[in-house]
Amino acid sequence: MFDEITFDKIKRLPKYVFAAINEIKLAMRQNGEDVIDFSMGNPDGPTPQHIVNKLCEAAQKPKNHGYSVSRGIFKLRVAICDWYKRKYGVDLDPNTQACVTMGSKEGYVHLVQAITNPGDTAIVPDPAYPIHYYAFILSGANVARFPLEWNEKSELCYEAFFDNLTRVLRESIPKPKFVVVNFPHNPTAVIVYKDFYERLVAMARQERFYIISDIAYADLSFDGYKTPSIFEVKGAIDVAVETYTLSKSYNMAGWRVGFVVGNDKIVDALQKIKSWLDYGIYTPMQVAATIALNSSQQCVKDITNTYKKRMDILVQTFCDAGWEIQASRASMFVWAALPKQCEHLGSMEFSKRLLQEAKIAVSPGIGFGEKGEGYVRIALIENEKRIRQAAKNLKAFLKQF
Repeated sequence: MFDEITFDKIKRLPKYVFAAINEIKLAMRQNGEDVIDFSMGNPDGPTPQHIVNKLCEAAQKPKNHGYSVSRGIFKLRVAICDWYKRKYGVDLDPNTQACVTMGSKEGYVHLVQAITNPGDTAIVPDPAYPIHYYAFILSGANVARFPLEWNEKSELCYEAFFDNLTRVLRESIPKPKFVVVNFPHNPTAVIVYKDFYERLVAMARQERFYIISDIAYADLSFDGYKTPSIFEVKGAIDVAVETYTLSKSYNMAGWRVGFVVGNDKIVDALQKIKSWLDYGIYTPMQVAATIALNSSQQCVKDITNTYKKRMDILVQTFCDAGWEIQASRASMFVWAALPKQCEHLGSMEFSKRLLQEAKIAVSPGIGFGEKGEGYVRIALIENEKRIRQAAKNLKAFLKQF
């Protein structure tokens, strides 16, 4: 009705690329078709019982039914810092260097809103999880991109990364204030080692930018690989924050519990903006999250082993079906180049046809950025029987090419 009133911020957002796949998937399911869904990183397993039991216990106490604390209850913030100490040997202050968030996505978006000024520039490698780009765009900032490169072992190519980062820092006007990294990487599952963060922290000090490190998939690592934290590097606390979520490691996706830790100035900005925007996560869920972090981590090992087994089966059966796929060393995803006989289709058309003709849903690489073209992301969220069925469907699908 009021055409002169426009929503310029929303106009900066493109049409959600994955919407086309989701619409087809929904229509097929409404028609009673069985879709084998590898398209979303939504854990299919139950939350470990001891965590659920603690939620139920805490929910019975009336004192927990009121408003909570936007930055997170103190015991959970202590548990977060203790988790970092046990896992990485890192000392953090629960009062000034840790903030609980409603999942890592909410935490990341509010963090960006808190620290970004209109016209600022952030650097985000391409491809990337879409919100890593668009949180800045929603805040009126700009994003400079460069292609992520990796080797046959899914390890980041350091020289290419730092050469590209140096180039973008020199060429961007205004000079970028933030660099976003995410390892194990979503969508590519690319990994790094501690020496990567040593170089990045040194560069941040020299070039004067802050680092936002997303380690949502830190616990899901295989074959002896262990995901490092940026805070294992001396002095990283001066230039970085790190985001994490309990969604993947503990099968708590729907609980929406995450956190941001690190640099006091940045964490304080996040805590301040959250104090204006929310009253925190439901207290019983925070109590249960405290138990998740503090108690035995065998459940995390079991969940990790489940993903590893699924990945091995998927890689082998899809290979037998005619699609050569490389196994990941971390995360819950496989980043797969299109089958050679289907390269001409591009990632979106391939994903549509795979869904419509083979009833297999995957995420087209183009949805993660221009450099994602030619790939699809496969989430390991179907059980072994369903993976084997998908391989049979795939084999029949590929015969036409």
